[in-house]
Order: sequence, then C-alpha cells, then structure tokens
Amino acid sequence: MGSRTASPAETEHRSRRHNLVLLGIGSLVVAVDQLTKWWALEALDDRDIDLFWTLRLHLVHNTGAAFGLGQDLDTVIAVIALLFVAVVAWASWGGRRLSLSPVLLGMVLGGAVGNLADRAARAGDGFLGGAVVDFIDLQWWPVFNAADSAIVVAGVILVLTASRHRQSQPADEPDEH
Repeated sequence: MGSRTASPAETEHRSRRHNLVLLGIGSLVVAVDQLTKWWALEALDDRDIDLFWTLRLHLVHNTGAAFGLGQDLDTVIAVIALLFVAVVAWASWGGRRLSLSPVLLGMVLGGAVGNLADRAARAGDGFLGGAVVDFIDLQWWPVFNAADSAIVVAGVILVLTASRHRQSQPADEPDEH
C-alpha cells in the first residue's frame, strides 16, 4: 500500500473540519460549564444538596488552580491558561494542524475558557483575580466544576493514548510527533 500526499484542498478541508470540531466541543464545554455554575450560584447559595454516597453539591469560590491548589497563584494560573488558549488558536488557525484529537483539545480549551471567564467576570483583586465557581464535592477530593472535569478527562485520555501510541511503535521507527 502506497501512501499519497493529500492535495491542498484535502488538507484545507481537514484543517477546517479539525477547527470546527475543536470550536464546537470547546463551545459546548463553555456553555455547560457556565450554565451549571449559574445554576450552582442560584441553587446552592444557602444550602448543600446530598446526592448519593459522598457526592454532594456544595458551592465554593476557588481563587487557586484546579481542585483548590495554588491559592496564591491566581494570576499565574490565569496567565498560563491565557497562553494555552493563545497557542491553540495560533496553531489551529495559523495553518498548523495540531496532531491532537480536536475533541480532546476542544475539551481542554473549553475548560480553560470556562474557568478564565469566571476569573474575568467574578469580583476579585487584580488582573483575572476573580474566583472560579466550584460545586461538585465528593468530600474526599477537592471541590471542582464541569470545566475542571473536561480538562482532567481529556488530559487523562491524551496521556493514555500518547503512551499507547509510543508502546505500539516498533523500536527502530522514530516517533513522528
């Protein structure tokens, strides 16, 4: 089986499809994240909701990183998230097709944008100093939100698929990525 080089039109079509999937998934994550945070702010302001076992809905305003880590690093975390969003946009729309799944990349991008929106829109000190709304509480893990979930799930899948890809390559073939 010989491989042929894709025509410029095929490459452009793949790139456009990649970007549309990335934007669609990212937008969906932002929408779900912001809607669930809006609901949490309304419904959990003065109460918790116990669901089952240790899972409860409990409102927390997080000025740190994911899962409440890095409470004093809110500006650094926001700048890193902004840089990530900028790099993905530059790579995707600058004609460079990222070799990562657009679905997984869209999940990470949407999660980053969802939490950045909180930092920008919620009262806080300084540049992007607002608190992120977290409300999913397992009571044995730090409280988190839909954006955090999307980032972590996509990140784990990306790591697992990358490690499986490396394991499946013969030792004499160089890694193409």
